[in-house]
Amino acid sequence: MAEKSPSVPFMDAPSRLTPDMAGYVGFDPFNISAFLNVKWLQEAEIKHARICLLAILGFMVAEVYQFPWYSDYPHVVIYRHNWAVTNGSLSQILLWCSFFEIMTMPAVTQMVTGRSDREPGDFKFDPLGLGKDPAKLAVYKVNEIKNGRLAMIAVSGAIHHAAVTNQNLIEQLTAGNILPKL
Repeated sequence: MAEKSPSVPFMDAPSRLTPDMAGYVGFDPFNISAFLNVKWLQEAEIKHARICLLAILGFMVAEVYQFPWYSDYPHVVIYRHNWAVTNGSLSQILLWCSFFEIMTMPAVTQMVTGRSDREPGDFKFDPLGLGKDPAKLAVYKVNEIKNGRLAMIAVSGAIHHAAVTNQNLIEQLTAGNILPKL
């Protein structure tokens, strides 16, 4: 009899996910890990988690602080996208994201093909030296995954709530507009 998933007890545990993975909860209801490379999936999750951790912070900072030369953009953060496209600001983001993808692709490719023992998300960039202690590093990895998963949901919620209420995140919270009137 197959081992049961810790997060979905009525389903079998994913065969290619192991409890030693950072953030393991045994959740793969569509069994995606059976036909896609698990390291590639972990790399994608970590990358998206890091982006969303920065994005939710960016949502709030953009509400509190505004550059003086960007004073004519829309009030609600989500509507600034079209403004940034027409003014060329998003092309800078595309340039830097493309540069990062090009620079990291060899390491990711070597990891996925088995030519490297690199762990997903590890780019050997630790200027503060937080990863010196292996026990603390393991805790940091779990915290990064869990907080990153929460940030992915938070960004989605902030975008949708701003679209429904036409208010920014901090504005919604300070006004008590948690449940919008439709």
